[in-house]
Amino acid sequence: MGGAAVDQGPGRVQAPDGGWGWAVLFGCFVITGFSYAFPKAVSVFFKELIQEFGVGYSDTAWISSILLAMLYGTGPLCSVLVNRFGCRPVMMVGGLFAALGMILASFSTTIVHIYLSTGIITGLGLALNFQPSLIMLNRYFSERRPLANGLAAAGSPVALCCLSPFGQALQHHFGWRGGFLILGGVLLNCCVCGALMRPLEPRRGQPSAPGPGGKKRPPAKLLDFSVFRNRGFLVYTLGVSTMVLGLFIPPVFVVSFAKALGNTDTSSALLLTILGFIDIFARPTCGVVAGLRWVRPRCVYLFSFAVLFNGTTDLVGSMCASYANLVVFCVFFGVSYGMVGALQFEVLMALVGTDKFSSAIGLVLLVEAIAVLVGPPSAGLLLDSTGSYMYAFLMAGSLVVLSALILAVGNFLFIGGRGRELAVVAGETEPLTERGREEARRERLLWETRPISIHVDCAEVERFLREDWWRGGDSSSETCL
Repeated sequence: MGGAAVDQGPGRVQAPDGGWGWAVLFGCFVITGFSYAFPKAVSVFFKELIQEFGVGYSDTAWISSILLAMLYGTGPLCSVLVNRFGCRPVMMVGGLFAALGMILASFSTTIVHIYLSTGIITGLGLALNFQPSLIMLNRYFSERRPLANGLAAAGSPVALCCLSPFGQALQHHFGWRGGFLILGGVLLNCCVCGALMRPLEPRRGQPSAPGPGGKKRPPAKLLDFSVFRNRGFLVYTLGVSTMVLGLFIPPVFVVSFAKALGNTDTSSALLLTILGFIDIFARPTCGVVAGLRWVRPRCVYLFSFAVLFNGTTDLVGSMCASYANLVVFCVFFGVSYGMVGALQFEVLMALVGTDKFSSAIGLVLLVEAIAVLVGPPSAGLLLDSTGSYMYAFLMAGSLVVLSALILAVGNFLFIGGRGRELAVVAGETEPLTERGREEARRERLLWETRPISIHVDCAEVERFLREDWWRGGDSSSETCL
């Protein structure tokens, strides 16, 4: 869990770390923005929906909840579809589903229709785009993967800053029905991003992917449960699921916290803008740091620090007593939140390797779906019973700090300890010593720098065969010249 999995070699196509990968990165940036920001951007229409259908705020809140549940909970289904049909077809179909859901929602006559169209259909479409885009990003980038993950993750705050005011403008000029219809057209850009996900093909002179010992590779499993034999994956899943229980609580309640302190609606909403602005720069910056030669083998410890930083910020933020305190809290929370977002999937990619990442991310997202649905409502119940936002923030901070300890201690005790890295060798995770790492680097360098064609001197071959026969080697009529 402490380092990157070795994905390169004769058994698979080498990641180009550039070229068309930058187009894939742009598509992943857009998809990440839609996936994370869209459930929040839809909330600008809630007031009109309440007036249209005569429902309460809790009823409209289910729209965003169902969207998030579909985004996370359909992870295994996305893994099966990607392993069966590939990333590009799945994303193209997902883009059509995402747009269709919003278009159908514009004709809704009850709130239940919006649950089914926007919540389930659009949510499924976004899920079918989000997971495959991360898988393709992992295939196209290896050495620059931390930077690529950081840049792609920055799509979330950028899209949130753009979609929220765009949705407000649509509501003002076209109403919620016209706004849903136009947003459906905007989501058709997911199909464009899906078209960018060109399958990675071997370069000239690079052989196809044989299995260990030159044997033919077995067909890929639709959902590979063997990742549960990876101790690093188990520690990661336990830590991240604990983290998600408290990670989203502060962004949900910080605006209400500010209003409870007597601030205006405009100044309270500005806190989320500050948080998002800091988040935009924190994610790619953290990606650059994570890609440094000394840092990358210890990326999980950087991730643990980011999670600990976030949890400590929540604990300190629970004592905020003024608007200025909340502004400082949002700055530090934006930095730590951006670090977590940039490193979350980078660590998972490093743990399981490219071949098993499609299955691993689906299973992790399924576990996170449960935590997403439990965390904020639990904080809401605590808020209702105590009447104080302090306890909700203390709850969030305690859970996030606990997850940081699980990640750091679990890695140190059960995976490899100090100075060790992980390598995926024939599907098994093994700790490598310093000598083993050096040999792996040397073999990889020889493989990458090999000539496409090798011209051999016939006299040299004859001399080698004669020497081999003299030493007692095979002396068949074909070798004894």
